[in-house]
Amino acid sequence: MTEKVGKVLVDLTLYNGTDAYSDGDVEEEMLSIAKEARPEEYDRIVNEKRKWPITYHFSSIRRNVVDWYPIDSTMRVLEIGAGCGAVTASFAERAASVEAIELSKRRSMINAYRNREYGNLTIRVGNFEDVERSLADTYDLVTLIGVLEYAGSFISGSDPYTEILKTALGRLSPGGALLIAIENRLGMKYWAGAAEDHTGEFFSGIEGYPHHSGVRTFSRPEMEALLKKAGARSYTFYYPYPDYKFANMIFSDRRLPEPGELKNNINNLDHYRMILFDESNAYDSLCDSAGFPLFSNSFLIEVK
Repeated sequence: MTEKVGKVLVDLTLYNGTDAYSDGDVEEEMLSIAKEARPEEYDRIVNEKRKWPITYHFSSIRRNVVDWYPIDSTMRVLEIGAGCGAVTASFAERAASVEAIELSKRRSMINAYRNREYGNLTIRVGNFEDVERSLADTYDLVTLIGVLEYAGSFISGSDPYTEILKTALGRLSPGGALLIAIENRLGMKYWAGAAEDHTGEFFSGIEGYPHHSGVRTFSRPEMEALLKKAGARSYTFYYPYPDYKFANMIFSDRRLPEPGELKNNINNLDHYRMILFDESNAYDSLCDSAGFPLFSNSFLIEVK
């Protein structure tokens, strides 16, 4: 079963009829925005609504984490966990084709309506494992933007984080790349008093998620070990600041931040936070001692 939304093909063949992951009733409001507003109006609507889910899914800043990445008109892109399409347009504008996988039909329809002008976009709705087995192609770029941390909830087996990485790497064409965006379990903001992004609890990631099993992020050494276990041949770490969701700068090991650059720290929009110390001063200290890569709030990783 398929539907067309503008030029976008929405494939519902493997959809089981249940949207197991949702932000609730606000998604109906987001669907109306996608149907009625033009993309250039989204930032105004975000400022007017001042609701976290609308900000998270519709802010144009969300694209910054991938807009810089080189994509040309010959490339095939597989976006795993596309959600409401926060970054989908960045791929559809530049690539030859984009296949987006998403568990939720409602989120997929939000994505489809906001990107309905792109005839190179197909959204496949259903459980990732089922949809992935049905794919016939390999891809020049595969993405896991804010998805890896949830693998324990939708990938079967005893080691879901390794399994989804192996599966994603197995979908790469020769010379292709996997892009992963994920929070750092030991990110500076968590030490300084910000609630963990996924659990909403203070210090739960730092403490190793003692009360949660369905979601987890990783430190840099843990991510490197996971990538090696999954069979990655090479990888490059980038450091979106203040995080990958609303990046306004992206650093790398070739160009790390210098003292005085990291001043945009008190920016939590979804959870209450404490302020235990001055993050800017702490970052300056880390920059002086080359410790920033271990305490960056987020990672963006290119894997080949």
